[in-house]
Amino acid sequence: MAAPDELFCWEGDWGLPSVSTDCLVVLAYAQFAGAPLKLRKMCNPWRSPSGSLPALKTNQKETLSRPADIIIHLRKQKYNADYDLSAKEGADSLAFVSLMEEKLAPALIYTFWIEPKNYVDVTRRWYAEHMAFPLNFFLPGRMQSRQLEKLRLLRGDQNLEAGEDLEKELYRDAAECLNLLSQRLGSQKFFFGDSPSSLDAYVFGHLAPVLKCKLPNGKLQQHLKTLENLTDFCSNILLLYFPRDGRESSGPTAPPQHDGGDFDNVPNKRRKQLLSALVALGAMLSYALLTGMVSIQHVQQEALEEPPDMEAIGSDDHEEGGGG
Repeated sequence: MAAPDELFCWEGDWGLPSVSTDCLVVLAYAQFAGAPLKLRKMCNPWRSPSGSLPALKTNQKETLSRPADIIIHLRKQKYNADYDLSAKEGADSLAFVSLMEEKLAPALIYTFWIEPKNYVDVTRRWYAEHMAFPLNFFLPGRMQSRQLEKLRLLRGDQNLEAGEDLEKELYRDAAECLNLLSQRLGSQKFFFGDSPSSLDAYVFGHLAPVLKCKLPNGKLQQHLKTLENLTDFCSNILLLYFPRDGRESSGPTAPPQHDGGDFDNVPNKRRKQLLSALVALGAMLSYALLTGMVSIQHVQQEALEEPPDMEAIGSDDHEEGGGG
């Protein structure tokens, strides 16, 4: 019997199995289709086979990262949550997924990664607290830059900048999308009856973080909570398919214990603080040298013999530990 495929995902919080929309989509679909995946949760994307999360490592050693590609692979393995859909329902499913990518996804990026208070108080804080040192110093900022580029790509504007006008436009489009989803769901348990499909996985992945996370600026969250059937939809999926995660408190949780990296195993807190200070001092000195704020003068001393050249000392790269 072949070994199961291995799925790498972000850790969960807020009563969710993962804090990532893409990871939630894949996790929900795998549950709906009954796919036997070996799950590895972590807070260091560099430890995944693709360098990003989610990532699926198949038993043929192929690596997939996009939720759509992972779902297609699972369908080829006979784990198809859309098996019972009619041709019209399949077309409707594709249309609503495209609608969410166009109207809802940009607002989610803005809500969690661009809106200043949400980003500083929730998003950056969560990743900084859960990532291992020294990744927590720079990786959240790098992730934010990538999300801004993704938002610009989705909006077709490379010069797009955060602002009140953009926020209003994004939230207006998202509210319109949420209203259409609510109308399509109606009083049904799932979007196409009594069994969940890939559309249910996409909707759950997009809505659950907005619903469960406590956001300082919760404009989109407030509108979602007025659509009772969508909030019940998310709660039912958590109860039926992720009961362990759904029972957890939606408040902040303690950072996980990271396994692995050299920096994680520093036994003394003061030594760890010293390392942090040395890293910061080195960065500031490098910046000063590069910008010309500080220069190094070479003084020839005839009385002293010039010392021999020093060979550069290299050090092996170490993999940083992450939650898992």
